[in-house]
Amino acid sequence: MNEKKLSQAKAKLLVDYPYFGTLASKLEVIINDDIEAFKSNGVKLEINSDYLENLELSEAEFVFANGAMHASLAHEVRKNNRSGWLWQMATDMAVNDMLVENGLDMPYGAHYRERFHGMYAEEIYAELKSDILRDDEDLEYEADKAEDIEQKENEKEDAQSKSTLEEEILAEQLLAEEAISALEVNMQKGEAPVTIERFFKIEDFGKVDWREELRSALDKYFRDDYVMMPPSKKLLYSGIYLPSNISQTFRLVVVVDSSGSVDEALLNLFLSEVNFLMTLVQNYQIELLVCDDKVESHQTFYSGDSLEVTLKGGGGTDFRPAFDFIAHEFDDVKLLLYFTDLEGVFPNATPEYEVKWVSKNAAEIPFGTLISLD
Repeated sequence: MNEKKLSQAKAKLLVDYPYFGTLASKLEVIINDDIEAFKSNGVKLEINSDYLENLELSEAEFVFANGAMHASLAHEVRKNNRSGWLWQMATDMAVNDMLVENGLDMPYGAHYRERFHGMYAEEIYAELKSDILRDDEDLEYEADKAEDIEQKENEKEDAQSKSTLEEEILAEQLLAEEAISALEVNMQKGEAPVTIERFFKIEDFGKVDWREELRSALDKYFRDDYVMMPPSKKLLYSGIYLPSNISQTFRLVVVVDSSGSVDEALLNLFLSEVNFLMTLVQNYQIELLVCDDKVESHQTFYSGDSLEVTLKGGGGTDFRPAFDFIAHEFDDVKLLLYFTDLEGVFPNATPEYEVKWVSKNAAEIPFGTLISLD
């Protein structure tokens, strides 16, 4: 029953509130009977099975929308030096207030206080902390004692390895990128949720969207349609030629510059965009090269694969080895996306396939076109 309700709630949310539904479709949902209701830490949505069983379908929509927003807000990135659990509660209250304003049906057990209506998460956090520090006896929520705030956070960080934290931060950043991309599309259609500006900086959304440039580059070559050759054999005996329903795999070559001149933040951005590209087409094959002054690694990903990349390099930048590798190893290449800072040695010859240089920097390129990560 729970699985059916989860599926129905996701589907209904996608119809009623496309923006929240799109984000919720990527959520990892975990049944956790050790909690009273539900919670999301920016990576996964946990919910009590009995609580879920008693929810109305519209209330389950609210829960998914809440989890979707948490998953897209990069908690660790935005937390700075704030107490983790208190920052999560402040964000939760801001999210729920926004969902109520958008007409979603809030269930019992959701963190919501009318006194915080219209406030940013940062403002709510300051109010909550002030309440705790003055030991307010009329608190409307459960809170630890003031002296436990930093202790609880330190214990959490000690128990969590640095590598695990870094993985979670990267996962949050990827989800935040997808959330911003989806929001841009909804804004262009005039369908953005009300008061969403509390959570995202949207003043620059009027600029040229480089994701749309990448999408256009892919659409030019991607084919998953009816073709005339070979024809369908269904009515061929009667002399009627119909197009065949042949789904052709789209092959994309992506090179990530891992040289010493590309900093870690830029590399993470590169990888997040590769992950974004994998969601644009349904039937694909991605040849992913990691290269500095030589090809450090080559991996092939197919539709539905999980993108896991180990970055190797740190040397100087030379674009020629990647182009040589492509010439010797791949046939029928139509499009190459090269993520780089553009500080390297370019090939002398222009390849026969189209090249898109994707970079945050501006530089003169001998061939291909530049997509600016502005």
